Amino acid sequence: MNNSESEHSQIQRIETSGPLDATVSVPGSKSITNRALVCAALANGQSTLRGALNSDDTRVMIDSLQKLGIDVACDWSKNEIVVTGLGGKIPTSQASLHVDGSGTTMRFLTALCCLGQGDFELAGNSRMSERPIGDLVVALQKLGCNVSAENDNQYPPVKIQADGIAGGSTTISGRLSSQFLSGLLMAAPCAQGPVEIHVDGKLVSVPFIQITLELMESFGVAVETNETLTQFKIEPQSYTAIDYKIEPDVTAASYFWGAAAICGGSVTVRDVYRDSIQGDFEFVEVLRQMGCKTIESDTGLTVIGPALHAVDVDMGNFSDTVQTAAIVALFIKGTTTIRGIAHNRVKETDRIGDLATELRRLGAEVTELDDGLRISPQPLKPAEIETYNDHRMAMSFALAGLRQPGVTIRDPNCVAKTFPNFFEVFGQLHEQQKQLSDG
Repeated sequence: MNNSESEHSQIQRIETSGPLDATVSVPGSKSITNRALVCAALANGQSTLRGALNSDDTRVMIDSLQKLGIDVACDWSKNEIVVTGLGGKIPTSQASLHVDGSGTTMRFLTALCCLGQGDFELAGNSRMSERPIGDLVVALQKLGCNVSAENDNQYPPVKIQADGIAGGSTTISGRLSSQFLSGLLMAAPCAQGPVEIHVDGKLVSVPFIQITLELMESFGVAVETNETLTQFKIEPQSYTAIDYKIEPDVTAASYFWGAAAICGGSVTVRDVYRDSIQGDFEFVEVLRQMGCKTIESDTGLTVIGPALHAVDVDMGNFSDTVQTAAIVALFIKGTTTIRGIAHNRVKETDRIGDLATELRRLGAEVTELDDGLRISPQPLKPAEIETYNDHRMAMSFALAGLRQPGVTIRDPNCVAKTFPNFFEVFGQLHEQQKQLSDG
């Protein structure tokens, strides 16, 4: 965990560590921050978001909302954002939004822009032009929206000739991304008439829909749904401006809990608890199945390692933690199988194929499945890890270097997408472990 590298360096060297005894803090949840920004932008009045995440993804969302004419003021010294919403109105009649690699911004604002009056275009980086959005486009078209995806009507850029959302009934596929449904849900209360949404097929990442519904309820919006979250009815209604506290990011916490599983000892993540609304908390149960122990205290959630047992687990509902689980699997006996994550191929990178490539680079035996991976530990070796401009590749593979000497991470600055000071906080594990040894 050598943090002496220049901030402009393309390589991050990882230093090995013994058993840990550390307590760390992680930033606010990206998923909650970007949803809260949308709800606040659609509310009538001034909302304050506390504990907000300052990262590439949230700054892209903020910049896009500002280009749409929404007043968003940030005080990053306090991690607070003040949003002055206009009751579902979009002030600007023309805007070109560049969302870089932010999937939430692309999907959420595609639906939000349809509420406006005028011409809007949304584009992103080269990877974003390969990430699907056709299912959302078709669903919006069924609600009468004039929206199209320029790349085969399946991929961005997206163009919208907006005249509000009239309301009606639509169907959306749930197989690729829950963000399509989340975007529709958040825009629907501001439609001119009631909106009914039916989910076609199995819905992936269900907990993210639960986060969306939780945020909408917090901002005063009621959604009628069924137990399986496959049918929704939203009446026209107004979002209420509120003061909202954003939880620490549980996905970010997974890397530090994974460090305890790999190295042994314990790591506590401050202010993260079992009652979190974030579905990625299920990752803690995977660590328990692997043999780790957990303790919840007033400080936060502690994981005590090491992990000992291979698992066979469906991670479809908390797939952002798959890379963390895969790295832990390198250091336990037996073959670990991770299933239910076919949709991971269309995220920031192919998080099945590219993950398998880098695990093999370390020496592991990996079999790709249609919907996952099978990982069999082998003697590991030093490796320079390619991150594919994927923040989660960089953060998860850093864990491997805690036990395997000679691990380096290429393009470490890609962590800025959701956790800009990750390697600084990661270095605290080593600093606190050294203090333990010196003591």
